[in-house]
Amino acid sequence: MATDWTPDSWRNAKGIHMPEYQDAAALAATEETLRNYPPLVFAGEARNLTADLAKVVEGKAFLLQGGDCAESFAEFHPNNIRDTFRVILQMAVVLTFAGKVPVVKLGRMAGQFAKPRSTPTEKIGDVELPSYFGDIINDIEFNAEGRAPDPARMVRAYSQAASTLNLLRAFSNGGYANLQQVHAWTHDYMGRSPWAQKYKETADRIGEALAFMEACGITPETVPQIKGTSFYTSHEALLLPYEQAMTRQDSLTGRWYDTSAHFLWIGDRTRFEGSAHVEYLRGIGNPIGIKCGPSLEPDALLRMLDTLNPSREAGRMTLISRYGYDKVESGLPKLVRAVQREGHPVIWSCDPMHGNVVKSASGYKTRPFERILAEVRGFFAVHRAEGSFGGGIHIEMTGQNVTECTGGAVAVTDEGLADRYHTHCDPRLNAAQSLELAFLLAEMLNQELNERAKQAA
Repeated sequence: MATDWTPDSWRNAKGIHMPEYQDAAALAATEETLRNYPPLVFAGEARNLTADLAKVVEGKAFLLQGGDCAESFAEFHPNNIRDTFRVILQMAVVLTFAGKVPVVKLGRMAGQFAKPRSTPTEKIGDVELPSYFGDIINDIEFNAEGRAPDPARMVRAYSQAASTLNLLRAFSNGGYANLQQVHAWTHDYMGRSPWAQKYKETADRIGEALAFMEACGITPETVPQIKGTSFYTSHEALLLPYEQAMTRQDSLTGRWYDTSAHFLWIGDRTRFEGSAHVEYLRGIGNPIGIKCGPSLEPDALLRMLDTLNPSREAGRMTLISRYGYDKVESGLPKLVRAVQREGHPVIWSCDPMHGNVVKSASGYKTRPFERILAEVRGFFAVHRAEGSFGGGIHIEMTGQNVTECTGGAVAVTDEGLADRYHTHCDPRLNAAQSLELAFLLAEMLNQELNERAKQAA
C-alpha cells in the first residue's frame, strides 16, 4: 500500500479530460452524497479478480473484456444488459471450449459513462458548446443547457450502475449462466449468421459432455462452476471526483479500493508521467489497466509500471495495446521486450477497436471488421515471435442488433450503417460480429497455447 498516497492526492497533479464544473458547491454536495452511498463492489471481489488475472499472467487463463463504448441513460433497459451479458457468455464458451482454459469475464458495464474527447468544445454552424463527455458529465443533445457539465449526473450514473450490477449478479449466479442453458444464449436475429450454426454445433458438444458428466454424478448441484459464473465490471477511471467519492478503506486489510468497479483502467490520453489519473490509480488496491498506443515508449512504460505496481503483484497490471491494424506489428514488440527484460508480471490484452476508426463514405464513423481482425492477428503474431503470452481481448460491443461496424459474415455495408446506428460515442460490434470474432480468436488462442505447450515439453 502506498504510504504517501491519499484518495485526494490526485488533485495536486495534472488532470486533463475532466470537466470544469461551474457550481463548486453543487459539486462538493454531490461528492458528499456519493461518499455516504454504499459501495458498488467490494474489496474482496476485487482481490478475487486479481487472483483470477494472476492465472492469465501465467498463461493458464484468458481475459475477455467487452461491453459498451459509453453507457447511456437513454438506452438503460434490462433487455440491453441481458443481451450484452449473453453475448459475452457465448464468446467465453467458445474461447473456453477451443483453448481449454478458463476465461475471466470482465464487462465494460455498470460504470462506463465518461469518455475523453479530442477537443473540449464542439462547433455546429456558429454555435460552439462543450463536447459531449458522456452521460455522467453532460448530455449528448447539442444545446447550451444540456452540454453544461452537471455534477448531479454522477448520482444518476451511480444509481444506474447499482441497478445494472444487481441484474448482472442475478444473471451470473441465479441460473441464467448455467452451462445447461448454453443453447438459450443465442439471439433470434443471429439465425442468418454462419457463426450461429457453428455456435450451435459447439453448444451441442457441450451439452453431450454435460450429459455424460451428469451420468457420472457431476451436476450443477455438485459443481457450482456449471451452475454460475464469476462476472466482473470495469470502466475507464476518467472522472476522478466520482472515483474519489467511491473510494473506501477495506476494514480487513487497510488498503484503499475504488468501489465503483472491480477493474479500472487509464486511457491512452491520460497515462503520462505526473498525470492525476496515474496518481489516483497507484494508490488503490483494484487490478488496473493501461492503454498502450503508438506514442508510448518502452522507458515510459517501465516507469509507469514501477509507479503503479512497485511490488510487482501478479494480476495487478493489464497492458491493453491499441495500435491500429497497420502499426501493431511494428510498434508493439519493443514494449513486449522491455517488459520481459525487466520481469514485470503483466497481462497483454489487445484492443483492436480504438486504432481502427475510419469515416465512411456515408459520413458515419465506423470500424471495418477486417481491420479489427487484422490487428488481433498482428497482436498474436507479435507475442508468438517474442515468446510472450497474448492473454486478452478488449472490445467495444453490444448485444443489440446494431449496424455500426462494417464487414463480418453478416456483411454490414457502408450503405447499411444508417439502418441501426445507435451508439452514443464510438461504433460497436454487434452480437453476430462479436461471436464471429470469438471463433476466429479461439483459433489463434488455440494455436498460441499449442505452441507454448511444445516449447515447454
